[in-house]
Amino acid sequence: MRRLLLPRAAACLWGAVVFMPVGVNYLGFFLLLLAMLAAGDWRERAARVRQHPLWWPVMAFLAWQLAVLAFGPHYDETPVNLWHGLRLTATMLMALALTREEAVWAIRGFLGIAVVNIAYIVVFYGIVFSGHTPSVPPNLFRSVIFLVGNKSINNALLFTVLGAGAAACGLLWMTRHRPGAALLAFGVTAVTVVIINFNLMSRTSLLALLVVLPAVCVHQWRRQWRALLIALAVGGVLVGAAAWNAPPFIEQKLATGVQEIEAAKAGAVSEGSWVVRYYMYTETARMILEKPLAGWGIGAWNSEWRLRGPALLADYNMPHNDYLWMGSQTGFPGLLALLAIVLTGVWQGWKRPDLTGRIAFAAMLILLMATSVNSALRDAQIGLSLLWIAMVCLRLAREPVESGEPWREVPPRRWQRAA
Repeated sequence: MRRLLLPRAAACLWGAVVFMPVGVNYLGFFLLLLAMLAAGDWRERAARVRQHPLWWPVMAFLAWQLAVLAFGPHYDETPVNLWHGLRLTATMLMALALTREEAVWAIRGFLGIAVVNIAYIVVFYGIVFSGHTPSVPPNLFRSVIFLVGNKSINNALLFTVLGAGAAACGLLWMTRHRPGAALLAFGVTAVTVVIINFNLMSRTSLLALLVVLPAVCVHQWRRQWRALLIALAVGGVLVGAAAWNAPPFIEQKLATGVQEIEAAKAGAVSEGSWVVRYYMYTETARMILEKPLAGWGIGAWNSEWRLRGPALLADYNMPHNDYLWMGSQTGFPGLLALLAIVLTGVWQGWKRPDLTGRIAFAAMLILLMATSVNSALRDAQIGLSLLWIAMVCLRLAREPVESGEPWREVPPRRWQRAA
């Protein structure tokens, strides 16, 4: 019995460390893997994974990478890129292998640490606004206070998942005439928007939230057109009002992105976010078109980029788009297999009409957008945490509808009646 409790504790731990530095994320990854091995119930877990619609896309993704590795050229970066491909596969399979209870505990860990982070942000800026100088945040919290590379992008995306999930709960509770619970949920969404915009300043997360919130409304009221139109109209008014009253730096940040793309098209080279992406996307697309079947080989992108890209940008080690990354190394089959995994997850969330399906749908949409404009899988600082939480949400969406809402089991028992 104690052995069977190990995976539950490890799943909760991994959920509780997703905002922390990548080394702690890897600790959660390996502890869950070891706990599952020690539990000794692999037949049951393997059967659960094989029955999931993601099984064949994930196996195609893995098998094609191994085939390209076996028959394609090798590079200095081959071991690192192979590891990330295997890590992605292992993360998805471990999430899908969780029992219902383990997945619930993983979500509890995520929500618990999200509350801790929000409380820390409030205290930190409360000290700042009171005129005092707060102490430097410890490493465990620094990337939620300051913009610290891709780990802060990961944290912004996780807050996006939290905000979208809270909005989904708020919409449901609003229809069930629970205004207090609905206002609390919408308050959480508002807090995540503030953190994304003012604290972490992530354009990717802001745009993802603007896309996902209407999608959540469509998911809930797809068979009630009148209610859907009202919800979208109200949402449009709120977004318009927020945009009209947005702080100048948000408008400036979006305008800068447009200017960077125009400058890159004119031939300018700089380390501006979208200048880098413009050159990466165009050159990586050419790589794929030149070798569309099997790509250039696992680990090839780094070598080819240094030969093709501007000298100023030669030190980048990923193309800020996971599908282009995989396509350049394994051709269209690898690209399509990875895309099929994410789109299948989106579809699974869409098919389930309740709150569990809605949250999975939102999480997978956020993952789709993040992988399209950033290295949200290739970079372990993002790809360990965001993929894990999205896949756990998707795992819960696979529970039988007649067994009840898995998300009702997430809050403490005394709160479950209100959920």
